[in-house]
Amino acid sequence: MSDTPSQDRVVRVASGQGFWGDWLEAPRRQVEGGPVDYLMLDYLAEVTMSIVQKQKERDPNMGYARDFIGAMESVFPAVAERGVKVIANAGGVNPVACAHAVLAAADKAGVRDRIRIGVVTGDDLLPRLDALLAEGHELKHMETGEPLSTVRDRVLSANAYIGSTPIVEALARGANVVITGRSTDTALTMAPLRHEFGWAADDWNKMAAGIVAGHILECGAQASGGNCLHEWRDIPDLANVGYPIAEAKADGSFVITKHPGTGGRVSVPSVTEQLVYEMGDPHAYITPDVVADFTSIQLAADGENRVRVHGITGGPATPFLKVSIAYRAGWKAVGTLVYAWPDALEKAQLADRVLRERLHNLGLSFDTILTEYVGVSATHGAMAGSGEHAPEVQLRIGVRGPDRASVERFTRELAPLVLNGPPSVTGFAGGRPKVEEIVAYWPALIDKRAVTTHVDILE
Repeated sequence: MSDTPSQDRVVRVASGQGFWGDWLEAPRRQVEGGPVDYLMLDYLAEVTMSIVQKQKERDPNMGYARDFIGAMESVFPAVAERGVKVIANAGGVNPVACAHAVLAAADKAGVRDRIRIGVVTGDDLLPRLDALLAEGHELKHMETGEPLSTVRDRVLSANAYIGSTPIVEALARGANVVITGRSTDTALTMAPLRHEFGWAADDWNKMAAGIVAGHILECGAQASGGNCLHEWRDIPDLANVGYPIAEAKADGSFVITKHPGTGGRVSVPSVTEQLVYEMGDPHAYITPDVVADFTSIQLAADGENRVRVHGITGGPATPFLKVSIAYRAGWKAVGTLVYAWPDALEKAQLADRVLRERLHNLGLSFDTILTEYVGVSATHGAMAGSGEHAPEVQLRIGVRGPDRASVERFTRELAPLVLNGPPSVTGFAGGRPKVEEIVAYWPALIDKRAVTTHVDILE
């Protein structure tokens, strides 16, 4: 970190993962494709927290994004030899175990003496949940207003979204790899910029700029041509897509670009599409660090595959943190049958009626039975005449309810339709449907003062 950063100095933060399951090649390609200072890897979504919590229940040494270990193995040379720093929320509900797994991989690669890991904890509220409720933190559902006590016995995970401050602390203490649990996605980019440029915590406009940079990078190649609605037919070489990079300056302005020679496209439309992703109120994009005003964002083409972002303003953060809570909410199963022309839709509709009648005759009841006709109405809803001449239709039917046994019986009633239902079944996709536990999402707010983060350095 420079004590007096030049206004012309550029810090490059590269996005290498947009979710757990993103392209495994991206982290290595980002550190090998050109100069970068930081590699940001975003693994967590709301549902991910419940998945990793289930893993930890089965094995106390699990509970993190295991893909991260492979990603680190691919970038160890860049970290150890060129000084690239890695920031990731791959820790899930077990950041310490994740860090030890990275150290073990570094030891195997012969670079352990050059890896210094900062581990950020404190976001996991599950062990404190009953105490917090007893202290008066109701953790009401943000949409329904119900207190968490109504589902407390079924809660699977509870994690506060933490901001960039503990990540900045870890970097200041010399970490070249920082692993967090449920930080905000934007904090992974914001933190290195705060660290490098020394932005004050109340320099709202620069802090907001860091958040906007993080928002653009958080979904990986979605900002550089992937999943892009604008001229998607003409996006070049998606098989070789380049993930986005933010080239930031101390004044809060930055350029979004990608490595030369990679596919995809960075353009004002591609960056704009990412900006409106999960935006909410454009005047108040709320994070633990700052409230950013997205209506202030100025975009301008800055050359081929370069978009300049500037003019961003922000204001003080709220006194609350958002809490992502997952709880068990019953069981579900989904199965499919494909019906062929002629009269494909009519055959699928008859199969649906037959199956529902058989479930009723068995005395089975469910909270929901949902039928979709894929190829006709599953995406956009029913449209007049849309399925009349469909060459094939996939009947997709699912049930959900509190009784696993009833859901299990449903899974045994679909296959018989292949021979004792309407004709022309061409595929029984995946065999008998699998019964799965439903994990529901409970968003809540908590007073910031109730959450304390900790930073430990492992070397």
